[in-house]
Amino acid sequence: MPVPYADLGLQYQSIKDEIDGAIAAVIRDSAFIRGPYVDAFEREFAAAASVEHCVSCANGTDALYLAMAALKVKPGDEVITTAHSWISTSAMITHAGAQVVFCDTDGETFTIDPAAIEAAITPRTVGIIPVHLFGQPADMDAIMAIARKHDLWVIEDCAQAHLARYKDQPVGTFGAAATYSFYPGKNLGAFGDAGAVVTGDAALAEHMTMLARHGGLVKHKHLIEGINSRLDGMQAAILSAKLRHLQAWTKARQDAAAVYDAGLNQLDGVEVPRVAPDRNHVYHLYTIKHRKRDALAAYLAENGVQTAINYPTALPLLPAYSRLGHKPEQFPRAFDDQNKMLSLPMFAEITREQQDEVIRLIKDF
Repeated sequence: MPVPYADLGLQYQSIKDEIDGAIAAVIRDSAFIRGPYVDAFEREFAAAASVEHCVSCANGTDALYLAMAALKVKPGDEVITTAHSWISTSAMITHAGAQVVFCDTDGETFTIDPAAIEAAITPRTVGIIPVHLFGQPADMDAIMAIARKHDLWVIEDCAQAHLARYKDQPVGTFGAAATYSFYPGKNLGAFGDAGAVVTGDAALAEHMTMLARHGGLVKHKHLIEGINSRLDGMQAAILSAKLRHLQAWTKARQDAAAVYDAGLNQLDGVEVPRVAPDRNHVYHLYTIKHRKRDALAAYLAENGVQTAINYPTALPLLPAYSRLGHKPEQFPRAFDDQNKMLSLPMFAEITREQQDEVIRLIKDF
């Protein structure tokens, strides 16, 4: 039985009338850039994320830049982030003008190790960007305690963690701001690139809005130099239609993760995702560890099961950061994980039969 890694077409078919109606409405109203559909989504997503302000933008990468630019990051500053994530997190630190400082992960949840953060702080450190990787929150109590102790800001990278919670508090509500991606494959995904920054700080929200709209809140009145990073009306309308289903889709992902857990957690050589106490995992990805990862991935592919490796090289070890001269022994847990991690098929519509097939094949392997 073929099992896809994800099935965006199936999700579309499940709410086809709502999506088609949203697209038709934008075309009818010619509301392609900004406009009422974008305004509505910003209000709706702010409510869903339990924050006061949502500033939409073109993608999750821009969201990180906007947050740091509004927090006045400047050359000479240092910003700490995880050694294992997608490159947007670290690259935007550089593009905002600061120096990226990498920290190892905790070896169990794939998220940043707070002890490594403390050790990495210098007089030049201004902020921390934890990533709620694969849908599991980072250790926000420890991170926020460090930030308060050293007077640092925190930006939460929530690109993979829509609706996740830490100690029953929504992610994205701990730091000065939080960034989201609505890339098509995300738990809440657009039909193209889209992103947002959320915050409880009205002044920060206004500054980020200006930055995203060529430096002004009103056309032709440019108060600062900004960039062009606008969420278009089509994507906003699609996201609004999908947002109504996000809680149900999240529950379906969590139920699917429980099926994998039950089927895989007793297998020799397989490490299922560990969920730390007081953390609510939303399973953007279901990522196991296996000492023969590459051979397992090849075996599953031969038998029709699609998998992915997220991420095959820890960030400090990429050619993009060769200038920093990092070595694997500086990030032992991230380096170990990069050679064992394998993401299995995970989407809200996955069937029990599909999951049983994946589990059977892993058992056979």
